[in-house]
Amino acid sequence: MTSNLLETDTEELFRDALESATSDVYLIDPSVRVLRAAVQLGATDGSDLPTVNVVADSRLLKDVMDDFLIGADAADLIQDGELTLRVLEEEVDNTLLVSESAMYAIVTATDTVGALAAEADDFLADAYETYADLWERSSEFNLRTPPLSEIRETMDEQIGEEVREDFDTVLDSLDMARGKGDGIDEVTISLLVAAKNEALLYDISKWGEDVGIASKATFSRSKTRLEDMGIIDTEKVPIDVGRPRLRLKLGHDDLAGVTSENLAAKSMEIIY
Repeated sequence: MTSNLLETDTEELFRDALESATSDVYLIDPSVRVLRAAVQLGATDGSDLPTVNVVADSRLLKDVMDDFLIGADAADLIQDGELTLRVLEEEVDNTLLVSESAMYAIVTATDTVGALAAEADDFLADAYETYADLWERSSEFNLRTPPLSEIRETMDEQIGEEVREDFDTVLDSLDMARGKGDGIDEVTISLLVAAKNEALLYDISKWGEDVGIASKATFSRSKTRLEDMGIIDTEKVPIDVGRPRLRLKLGHDDLAGVTSENLAAKSMEIIY
């Protein structure tokens, strides 16, 4: 018998709901909270879970995936075949999680999230077929964020292990990474850890463009903005042929000797 579920933690609710699933599952019309939890659970338990096929509103998908922490994890899950993202182009009545063995209507409240179960065999079979067909008809969402595993591997190889370790530590210190008044984005994070380790602007921006984070022009604009705020400084480094390269350094007095755990928080205090 499939029981209703009630949790204060949305990830735990998903873990409970997926525990007995023996097939791919379909997550239909999730809220921001539900979709974030699905990706976060996949990032920690992905290989132990069924593939989650998401069909969601395009604006909601873009809003959630604009958070680099979620988008990069989602890209890894997609690459590993553990997640799909498709665009919902028709009306549905509820947020649903559907497998061959259970269907839940997901309801969120301020402090709790519930999954209301339906278990009539004939109804479940029809529902699973219905939402599998909906997923088949839906177009793929174009996720532009590169997989986090690829970001880490290439940063290690091209910029250095210490920079990558600082990058990971900064990400771990954040609840989200999206900029635009909601923290700092992935380009700013990359420049900050490069400056902490006195890497070259050319190297970090070329790496960022090659891996798909942002163009070299975007890195240059972000560098100029941070430099204008006094957060980073640059110094010219002569090369054998061509114009000197710029070495990045942390510039603000409040960032002197800052640890990577506190780098984002201290920088946001200055930016905002």
